[in-house]
Amino acid sequence: MNLNTKGEAENTYDAIVVGSGISGGWSSKELTERGLKVLMLERGHMINHVTDYTTANLEKWELPNRNRMTEEELVDYYVQRRTGYTITPAQKHFWQKDTDHPYTEKKPFDWIRGYHVGGRSLSWGRQSYRLSEMDFEANAKDGIAVDWPVRYADIKPWYDKVESFIGVSGQNLGLSQLPDGVFLPPMEMNAVEKMIKDRIAENFDGRVMTIGRAAHLTKAHNGRGKCQFRNRCMRGCPYGGYFSTQASTLPAARATRNLTLRPNSIVTEVVYDDKTQKATGVRVLDAETKTTHEFFAKVIFLNASALASAQILLQSTSERFPNGLGNDSDQVGRNVMDHHFKVGASGDVEGFEDRYYRGKRPNGIYVPRFRNLDKSSRMKEFIRGYGYQGGASRSGYGHHVAEAQFGAEYKDATSRPGKWRFGMTGFGECLPYEDNRITLNYEKTDMYGQPTLVLDVDYKANEKAMRKDMASAAAEMLETSGLKNVREYDNPCNPGNGIHEMGTARMGRDPKTSVLNEWNQIHAVKNVFITDGAMMTSSACQNPSLTYMAFSARAANYAADQLSKNEL
Repeated sequence: MNLNTKGEAENTYDAIVVGSGISGGWSSKELTERGLKVLMLERGHMINHVTDYTTANLEKWELPNRNRMTEEELVDYYVQRRTGYTITPAQKHFWQKDTDHPYTEKKPFDWIRGYHVGGRSLSWGRQSYRLSEMDFEANAKDGIAVDWPVRYADIKPWYDKVESFIGVSGQNLGLSQLPDGVFLPPMEMNAVEKMIKDRIAENFDGRVMTIGRAAHLTKAHNGRGKCQFRNRCMRGCPYGGYFSTQASTLPAARATRNLTLRPNSIVTEVVYDDKTQKATGVRVLDAETKTTHEFFAKVIFLNASALASAQILLQSTSERFPNGLGNDSDQVGRNVMDHHFKVGASGDVEGFEDRYYRGKRPNGIYVPRFRNLDKSSRMKEFIRGYGYQGGASRSGYGHHVAEAQFGAEYKDATSRPGKWRFGMTGFGECLPYEDNRITLNYEKTDMYGQPTLVLDVDYKANEKAMRKDMASAAAEMLETSGLKNVREYDNPCNPGNGIHEMGTARMGRDPKTSVLNEWNQIHAVKNVFITDGAMMTSSACQNPSLTYMAFSARAANYAADQLSKNEL
């Protein structure tokens, strides 16, 4: 639509941030704290901290069907039901219906989406690990894809800043493949986990088991209450015990009085001016009224998620960019990555009948990568590596009830918890492949009449070879630690299921082979920045959310500096 001069002025800001999740929250916080007037656009509805966590305090018996979905309900979640854990009555309001937002799978891809203020920051796994120097150098050393245009030293101060603000509990280990950080006190392992940790250290050189580094507060921090060990995180935390946009970055941005938040605003394209060779703003479809609006800004940050940000670029065509904004390299939408997992081993633990644990710790153990670190750990079958997450638990007090009879036998059975078990699941690196990509489908549209995506992504030989080692190495550690009935497993795992989509607008040194430069700017459109998962040049094997936050903070401060010098 065309806006008059007054209308344009009313819709003009210093910066526009598209998306309100993990990276969008950080971009907005940093830009507003630098004095910029920021418009945050979120395609979904408003979720207010505390008051809109409607199931946070409900017990299982207070939820429909004891927190189980019916087959009739699951018809609308035909993709997300594959995950096995996201769709329950307690948290289904944080996930979109697949029938409302369809897409085409050339190969199976489990796209798990949360369209609301806060996005997936309300329901992420909270595991928070830094990428290492070897991760930033890996592509160049292996001759894979393109080289990262940055190194660990460039990002380290921003990791420090992010961890100091959000609060990450964990333990420093002095490992080159998993850099130390600024941590709150770590959560405690239970007795079985401590035993296995010690036995792994005794029997395996180079393998370490530690408590997970999690964005959970083990003590009050920056005005937020500590984690209550309820493990209801995916319902939203009224205590602010874990990092989310609502609990952390959004209040900080609002405190500056420089933020305008507009939910129900679907960004359909970035508007480009051929004369200035800059973006002038964004075009928005109002999800409630179905009307179109334009908003203007000097700087635009795309933080809509790896696939959604790439979709916006592909839809943003002009005479200069007929194939999508900034797509001179033809890399927009390519190199889709997601960690592969659901492979590992589990076993029974004998003894420890007199030991239990308190609370429901929302965190587990972590075994950092130990493959392909040096000559002694090099594998012939695959490059890169994986880490493990998992933990030990004891079955509940009703475990023996089915076998119990009456009277004394029944009382004895129900007075004792069941056996201890320990399991570990590998999370493996996925290499960037150009033919793992997304494209637009104008024939199949969503509920708003917008084009949908065609996803053509799969795991290839390197990932498949890695999975065999992920299972066998896990079993080896558990057997050596004395566990019984050790079983390897490799369950079906589609890309997308890890909910770590990355790589669709990668950073690089050369505009001919990448989309973004070392400051997360589009090479050919310097006032458009992308700092969500789209910017990732490689995936490493660590959970990537902390890296998105660090790059978002770094890019936002760079953008503010450039604006102050009139260089954007």
